[in-house]
Amino acid sequence: MEYVKLGRSGLDVSKLSLGTMSFGVPERGNTPWSLNEENSRPIIKRAIELGINFFSTANMYSDGTSEEILGRAIRDFARRDEAVIATKVFVPMRKGPNAMGLSRKTIMTEIDNSLRRLGTDYIDLYQIHRYDPDTPVEETMEALHDLVKAGKVRYLGASSMLAWQFAKAQSTAERNGWTRFIAMENRLNLLYREEEREMLPLCKDQGVGITPYLPLAAGRLTRDWDQLTERSEKDQVAKAMFTRTEEADRKVVQRVAEVAANRGLPRAQIALAWLLHKEEVTAPVIGSTRISQLEDSVSALSVQLTSEEITSLEELYIPHPFI
Repeated sequence: MEYVKLGRSGLDVSKLSLGTMSFGVPERGNTPWSLNEENSRPIIKRAIELGINFFSTANMYSDGTSEEILGRAIRDFARRDEAVIATKVFVPMRKGPNAMGLSRKTIMTEIDNSLRRLGTDYIDLYQIHRYDPDTPVEETMEALHDLVKAGKVRYLGASSMLAWQFAKAQSTAERNGWTRFIAMENRLNLLYREEEREMLPLCKDQGVGITPYLPLAAGRLTRDWDQLTERSEKDQVAKAMFTRTEEADRKVVQRVAEVAANRGLPRAQIALAWLLHKEEVTAPVIGSTRISQLEDSVSALSVQLTSEEITSLEELYIPHPFI
């Protein structure tokens, strides 16, 4: 496993991050395809054995049970000071006022809830899950800064927003002497490349690490377009991603299959290798529901695509509606 700095920080992370949205109590939250704790733990353990030290979760995954499963696994299989745990705040965890967003009240409540579920006294990377247009950005950035100064959080990150929103938050922090974001977890894969327009250049200029989620487009890049899985049948959000660009996306998926066949490699390795070749990308967030999937992803670290292969993979893409 190779380790790199996350952005311009001194934090060392593995070149792959294990995402945990697929780990949790299936009956809770909005991921009915998720693995229960018994089936999740072997995957987390194997990830640690393979050298992955970077784990990405969120308070809302499976109604908080993803954090609980990850926290217990880290305690059992790794040293806490060697693990880099990232979690997120924004999505409502209950009904009623002050249940969601990035107000000072919500942030201060949710950090303590995440720490309790994870069973740790600090978060390595605390990320805002989305931009909150209903809360002054100064309120959000000062509250996050206070968490760092209180020792509850080591670094700050963000996820999925417009480039101007991210720039505004960074500028607000810098202007006031508050802690800035060191990482952006955004959607980037061969079927969704809109982040190449503004977010990636912004992060490169500002020294912000990129940790893309859905690197395999919820599995679409790993199989024939019409092949169904439990997740593809149940995940309504994933289904909606491709309805307006299906004809073009099918062609990209087929091209991945062709390149993979020519190289004698799994499609997942080709799709990940394309992402890893981008200089702005620090550590894709991979999801795995089987150990074999995890091992395929790690093997992609050694796959070097030719310039011709990269051109072939990219040339069929068409602009997509911004997600």
